[in-house]
Order: sequence, then C-alpha cells, then structure tokens
Amino acid sequence: MSNLKKILLNKNPCKSIWFMRQAGRYLPEFQNIRSKNKDFIKLCLNSELSSEITLQPIKRFDLDSAIIFSDILMVPYALGQNVKFTKGLGPKLSDFNLKEFLKNKENNFSNKLSPIYKAIDITRRKLVKDKSLISFIGAPWTLIVYMLNIKEKKEEINLQKLDNSKELIDQIIATLINFLCIHIKNQINAGADVVQIFDSWAGLVPDENLNDFCFTPNEKILHFCKQQKIPAICFPKGIKEKYEDFNKIVKPDGINLDSEIDPVWAKKNLKNVVIQGGLNPNILLKEDEDIIEGATKYIQTFQGTPYVFNLGHGLLPETDPDKVSKLINFYRNFDG
Repeated sequence: MSNLKKILLNKNPCKSIWFMRQAGRYLPEFQNIRSKNKDFIKLCLNSELSSEITLQPIKRFDLDSAIIFSDILMVPYALGQNVKFTKGLGPKLSDFNLKEFLKNKENNFSNKLSPIYKAIDITRRKLVKDKSLISFIGAPWTLIVYMLNIKEKKEEINLQKLDNSKELIDQIIATLINFLCIHIKNQINAGADVVQIFDSWAGLVPDENLNDFCFTPNEKILHFCKQQKIPAICFPKGIKEKYEDFNKIVKPDGINLDSEIDPVWAKKNLKNVVIQGGLNPNILLKEDEDIIEGATKYIQTFQGTPYVFNLGHGLLPETDPDKVSKLINFYRNFDG
C-alpha cells in the first residue's frame, strides 16, 4: 500500500509531499514534448507520452506521489462535447446539447477514455510500490461551469444564465455523477490508488445553491468511493469558511486547502480528515527566504497531525524547477 493511501485511510501523521500540476508546464522536459504535440486532447490520449509526462517530476524530484497527466475536461470530451485549448484563453467547449448528452452510453464513454486507463497501467508498472498514483476528476459543478460556458470573467459567473438553468443543472449533475464514478472506478482498476476531486470553481457557487451544486454532488461521489474503498481527497476551492460545512457533510478522507484558508483555522475547525496543501503557489516565484518562511508556517502548524504537504493550487507555468527542488529538500529535512 502506498504511503499516501495509508495516511488517508489511517489518519496517521506521516511525511508526504506532492504538488498539484507537478506533471506539466513548468518543466523543460514537458515543454519539449508539448512543442511537438500541439493538440492537448490528443496528448492526453497518448498513453505512452501521458505516462512519460506523469513520471517526469518523479524522476526529477523523487516526489512521494505521481498524479496522472490528464485533464478534468476529458470527461465532457468523452460525453460528446468538443474541447479546444487556446494558449492564453484556456479551454473552450462546443455548445451543450442536453438531448445528445443524455444519450451517452457507459461503454462508449469508457472506450473513449481507455488511453487514460492504459497510461495509468503503464505508469503503475514503472512506479515503486510505496509511491501513490493519483487519479482525478472534476466535480460536477466545476465541469458544468465549462460545459454551459457560464463563467464570464476570471472570478464571475453569469447568474441570469444560472437562474434560468436550475432544472437543467440538476439533471446534468445527476448524469455527471454516474459517469464520474465510472471514470473513478476505471482509473482505480487500471492501477491508481487515490482519487482527487477538483471543485476548482466551488467558490463561484451562490450561497443559496451551495448545498445542491457543491456539497451534495461531492457527497454522492464520496459515498461511492467509500463503498469501493477508494481514498478520496476533495478540493472545494474558494468556499472560505464553508470548508468546515463541506468537511462535515461530504466527509472526505482528505481535504486540500486553497491559499485563502488560514492553516491555524483549518487545524482547529477541520476534524477527522487529512489536511493537504494550502501554500500559495505564487510564493515559488519569490526569493528563497520567502519560500522557506511560507513553508515553515504550514509545516509547524500541522506538525504531529495527518498532513500532506502540497500547494493551494497548481504549480504555475513560470515556476523555476530549482525552487521546487529547494522546497522539497527543505520540507524533507525540516527539524524544528
């Protein structure tokens, strides 16, 4: 059993470190592959290259866990929406068609994503046993933000569009939960041993919809994971003090802090859960002393409790890999 899986299941303090978006854009070895593979979706579906990218940060840093190189939008892609990534603009999905969406079949969905499962199998065979291989999904709400194109600016959604679509969203959520659970099980069967659930746009949910759009869908997915004995980490980014309600209702094995959450508050208020992350990824763009100071705050706050060192969001593209290496060494050698 991998160390991360042990921590999540047993809630025992143990040193463990990995980073969201550790496989990808900030590494020159990834940039070399990406320059020759312009279509991002095709790259995610190239099993050999996906596995190679997944293992790049393990080879460079010897991190404790690998996370499969893929994307949360592979699920809408497998459910019939075209997904296009444009540099500087991010992902753009084709118009959503409910009638076509509801026609999706489980076998066709799994077949379209089979290269991801093959990549997991290849990677698991190359990883040493004590290293976790993390699979992941986007939570229903976060996928819907992209599927219905309701995000207007960086941190805003079209509320009028949302108000007019409540019944539609409920229907989409129910269907997504089914396919997301299939995707989780397929990834675990292929060799992953932990799943992280990214609700990256949870902070955009209006308060009156938080239960229906965020808490309940995540809870249903967690219920499935517990039935299947799959350790799960949730990341309800941006919900601030509602992290406490989320933790009580959803009951994840692990919960990833975003950078807005005070670690002292988290230690006091988030109970019966392994806490992960929190350190602002922007700090890795600063001087070494700032990085050390920021990391020390989290390490000392959670010393003696089940805590996985990570960030409050993914590694930024402009991050210097040498800074990442220094942070890893500092964490592993910390004694104070």
